[in-house]
Amino acid sequence: MRKIMLFACLLTFTFLSWSQTNNTLFAPTTTQKITTYFSRPVNNGVSTGTNAVYLNDLIDDTLIAYIDRAKYTIDIAVYSFNESGISSISNAINNAYSRGIAIRWIYDGGSSNPSLSLLNANINKLASPTSINYTIMHNKFMIIDANSVNVNDPIVWTGSTNWTSAQINNDANNVIILQDQAVALAYTTEFNEMWGSTGLVPNPANSKFGQFKIDNTPHSFNVGGTTVEVYFSPSDGTNVKLQHTIRSSNTDMYFGIFSFTVASIADSIIDRINHSVYVAGIIDPTSNSYSPVSMLTPVMNTNLIIDNISGLYHNKMLIADPSAPGSDPMVFTGSHNWSASADTKNDENTVIVHNATIANIYYQSFYQNFTDEGGTLSAQSISKYQSTSSIVNIYPNPCSESTCIKTTDPSIFNNIEIKIFDAIGKEIHPSISKNSDFYNMDTRQLSEGIYFIQIKTHNTKEVKKLQIIR
Repeated sequence: MRKIMLFACLLTFTFLSWSQTNNTLFAPTTTQKITTYFSRPVNNGVSTGTNAVYLNDLIDDTLIAYIDRAKYTIDIAVYSFNESGISSISNAINNAYSRGIAIRWIYDGGSSNPSLSLLNANINKLASPTSINYTIMHNKFMIIDANSVNVNDPIVWTGSTNWTSAQINNDANNVIILQDQAVALAYTTEFNEMWGSTGLVPNPANSKFGQFKIDNTPHSFNVGGTTVEVYFSPSDGTNVKLQHTIRSSNTDMYFGIFSFTVASIADSIIDRINHSVYVAGIIDPTSNSYSPVSMLTPVMNTNLIIDNISGLYHNKMLIADPSAPGSDPMVFTGSHNWSASADTKNDENTVIVHNATIANIYYQSFYQNFTDEGGTLSAQSISKYQSTSSIVNIYPNPCSESTCIKTTDPSIFNNIEIKIFDAIGKEIHPSISKNSDFYNMDTRQLSEGIYFIQIKTHNTKEVKKLQIIR
């Protein structure tokens, strides 16, 4: 009864929050298109306007509410499913099946997944292979109504949370929900590749997992005005994308990670510290024996905490520049640990969200996590790159072949100076052509990575971050 009452209160709170924030800059993104939840307490005292939501033992009920809203299809790829000690997800799935929802379920063949036996026997399921050529199917995503004719129906539920009591009620985790058809269809393409078909019945002879998958999905999306990147491992080089996100930080960066084993990622973090970026992090003790902990400890000192709270620190998140809204704040999260196996063997998914409000929401979670661990964070000032009023827009960003630079004040269009710098501060000179009301920059000759566009007028200067992806 307590959980039902709390969940009803949560739904009421969410509705009121939407109503109250409709006039703010980020309301369409954070309240309608991208939703986040956390399994451990958050600190709304560091909120910049949109509060993070701590689901106190309610992630399971929230998941069920999304299942209950499905109209046509539900595709699930979850590493671990054990509903002992939580609300009955299997009952919600069975009810959905009974009302005619087409359901497909992929699970890790090497995990016990005891609650799968509670599902209706007619629901098609597929285990990932357990031969020597495969490792684990480590995803935790659900796709709802991807092909609906109503573009408001498609939902992707993902993040770091497995569907178990420990993961939902004890361990440190996050959930991110994307309401966007293009993203849902990309996830469906990934699901179908593992499923081996586009139909209800799996085709094990045609299914591909792990190293046998190919990079066959789009990666950049506009979700309600926010750029969102989506990557699947091991086909998409996700650790490289993580390195790009780390190197994009100019002011502050925070990370919380369960498994951290790759030394080059630690090197990139140290490089940011050496460039005066404020960095703090939490690592689960599972990673104590690997080199990143020994590399980062003498550099970060008390800003690096090895988790000492009961339960796993199971997040896989990085927050870049939450204190610098003019420096393209990002959140990197999903199922992908910072390990070689996650990058080259496991089936994983990752989202990178370019949004200052989402970055602050994750910062509210990290801030409370860090202080609960006994740490203290220094307040960060707004980046030197942030001007009081933005004078330029860049689109698309990220881009591949070209991008447009457009001023928000037409009166200064003919009197601006544009300079481009790479991630280490070296000025570069790509081809820039002037059109009627915007500048077009050809990026085909530039390497993939982070760049900075400096726009200068007689009395203002603004720097915008540009990411080039291939």
